[in-house]
Amino acid sequence: MARRGFMARLPVAAVAAVAVMSTLAASGSPAGASSAGSAVAVRGPDKPTIRYTEYGVPHIIASDWEGLGTGYGYAAAADNVCTLAETYLMVNAQKSRYLGPGGKASPGEKQNTTTNLNSDLYFQRINDDRVVERLLDQPAPNGPEPEVREAIRGYVRGYNRYLAETGVNNISDPACRGAAWVRPITELDVYRHAHAEIIMGSADPLLDGQVTAAPPGASAASPPASSPEETAAKIRDALAVSRQQSMGSNALAVGSQGVSGGTGMLLANPHFPWQGKNRMWQSQLTIPGKINVSGASLLGFPAVNIGHNDDVAWSHTVATVAPFGLFDVQVDPLNPTNYLVDGAWQRMTSQQVSVDVLNADGSVGKVTRTLWATRYGPIVTSVLGIQLPWVVSAHAVRDVNMDNLRALNTWFHLDQAKDVDEVVNTLETTQGVPFFNTVASDRKGNALYADIQATANITDEHAQSCLTLTGRLLFNQELRLPNVPPVSVFDGKRSACDWPDDPNAVAPGLLDPHKQPRLIRKDFVGNANDSAWLANPEQPLSFPRVMGDTAAPRSLRTQELILTAQNRINGTDGLPGPRGFTPENMRQLLFADNSRAADLALDATVAMCRGVPFGLILVDGNLVNVSEACPVLAAWRDHDFTADSRGSWLFENYWAFLLGGQAIEKLPWRVPFDPKDPVHTPNSLDSGSSAVRDAFGRAVLALRRAGVALNAPLSDVQKITRGGEQIPVHGSISELGVLNVVTPGLVDGTLDITFGSSFIQQVKFTADGPPQASSVLAYSQSANPNSPHHADQTRLFSAGQWVAERFTEEQIAASPALEIKILS
Repeated sequence: MARRGFMARLPVAAVAAVAVMSTLAASGSPAGASSAGSAVAVRGPDKPTIRYTEYGVPHIIASDWEGLGTGYGYAAAADNVCTLAETYLMVNAQKSRYLGPGGKASPGEKQNTTTNLNSDLYFQRINDDRVVERLLDQPAPNGPEPEVREAIRGYVRGYNRYLAETGVNNISDPACRGAAWVRPITELDVYRHAHAEIIMGSADPLLDGQVTAAPPGASAASPPASSPEETAAKIRDALAVSRQQSMGSNALAVGSQGVSGGTGMLLANPHFPWQGKNRMWQSQLTIPGKINVSGASLLGFPAVNIGHNDDVAWSHTVATVAPFGLFDVQVDPLNPTNYLVDGAWQRMTSQQVSVDVLNADGSVGKVTRTLWATRYGPIVTSVLGIQLPWVVSAHAVRDVNMDNLRALNTWFHLDQAKDVDEVVNTLETTQGVPFFNTVASDRKGNALYADIQATANITDEHAQSCLTLTGRLLFNQELRLPNVPPVSVFDGKRSACDWPDDPNAVAPGLLDPHKQPRLIRKDFVGNANDSAWLANPEQPLSFPRVMGDTAAPRSLRTQELILTAQNRINGTDGLPGPRGFTPENMRQLLFADNSRAADLALDATVAMCRGVPFGLILVDGNLVNVSEACPVLAAWRDHDFTADSRGSWLFENYWAFLLGGQAIEKLPWRVPFDPKDPVHTPNSLDSGSSAVRDAFGRAVLALRRAGVALNAPLSDVQKITRGGEQIPVHGSISELGVLNVVTPGLVDGTLDITFGSSFIQQVKFTADGPPQASSVLAYSQSANPNSPHHADQTRLFSAGQWVAERFTEEQIAASPALEIKILS
């Protein structure tokens, strides 16, 4: 089976020489293995070597960090050169120059969130300010450590080698074949890309508001004033919608008390975008005696972000920490670029930012904007489209990650951790993780949850002293919606309200990492994008409010994750065999696609449907006959969103209408939320509620208007197209409490999966021997429609199948699909 024309097919026996099999075969251990029966550490191959196994997974081995980066860069470019090249175009503020100013850019977590022009202005300001260059000039931990610099140097070499060998005009992906913007890259390009990923949690909500901020003119009409309550409610609702439409994740770590026949297990289930720069890409990276790690990373990072080595497995989930804070500054009405601090007027700084723009006639012009900033940071006049008028006051933003390249050091150290204690130490000493939780398990039988990251130094006392009225409504729990981070709006008239420096933090303005929550247990810990409070309900955590809420309703997905873990460890979930997790039942439980919402509300919904007089519901002047829908839902007894489930699509549409964007606890439950029983409340939907009846009628009407049968199997309506092939996709939206999240949406005018389960990995440790792992990359390794690995794992995902991981040298050598590329 020839994957690529440039690659020689070598006999399996040749792997021994390439990958030092002769030293390792006796033990079956991976190169440079550690505590669990180590082999003798040996020198890696003289030339970086890529071994491809099934589904195009590259196993890269080298003798040093630069060689490892070279192999990674070459293999990543071979699979996704167009996606990477467009990313480098974006961070160098040149999308308008080559693709036009009105095109759509995706600088943050989501897809197509702004124009090319606004994206370019945003990144050009960062580049003009030499933000990344200044960080590179610093020593570790704030600057990259030596092995990071070496790996990125190699990555550039590998990427450029692929491009030189292939030629821009011969790239097989039509997305960039022959494009003038595909070029060799520099190390600065890679660091700028890394920095863009680190700040992406602030880019989506704030980018447009920063590059369009302008002081009011003398004759300009003032925008309508909103009360603090109205402003806070609008921002809160916008944040809630944004969270629902962007990245999320589940992660479950199981310790020795929860594993059947092993010492620890991990389920990694990130919900990342299926297109663009935030695609994940799978690899194994090995320097014998130094590192041996397998998993996935965001494209363009020569490290593993989510994965395992011989002793530890870890994953990340999006945390309930706002990566930015706002400062309300009073401005001079006669000169609105002056603002008041500590009783004295200060001048805002202005900055002319210019970018090249492709005109309609093919010529290239320039667009120049004046951008404004204060001592706290840039002026911003909108958050997710919600206006923050620049009249009596203006708002400045401080981004906790703007000075963060430490994340690169974080992941290089996580790749080499020996146990969860080393994971915690890495998180504390680098504070590089941006807006993510970390969940890990180790060979010793420990399960770790840690929300230790780059967090603003906002203690509860500091917050209550400095929050404005709008800030109090956003930061505290009065306006709570699930998973919405507490956004601070501080009084900028007082310099003391800036984020203070803490001597225990790694960088200025960061919260002491020792104040951030962590939990190590022997049964389980997990996270599904709620706060740290119930990482394990037997041991609720407390922490500063800036990191999220406590004693508040959990999402249905959090409830589902906790109940799945508890019931499996207790043996009460009905599965055969002994209590505790095995690789088989962990995979089975994730792809069971069970809906917590259906568990709680299906019976009441069926009762409502059967009780509707004459089966007719009045919806916007239309009489909708729902009698046909009642037996459909009554027959949907498994509450699942598997491909062949009938009734699930009807229930999903009904639930979306019932929620209407509001918090789950706002639905008409007979039993309200009880902080003493947060996993089981609220419950008992009120079947007599008019809201329930109306939502159901709307769902039936919507499906009929769309021409979808009420009992259509999910595979008929939820699918993606790859090369003309329509592939069914199982799973559902987060609001239904399904762990395997998939969210349909429009991508370039075509219905696709916008984000959801991406790189899914299950890892098991035993007392000795190599880890046992399996995985599936839901959207496959390559965005190139002409690649053999554009849809192969997507078909596996559709069928609920996984790939048995090849981690040891023996396992790699035994692959029937083995192909080898030596970068001589």
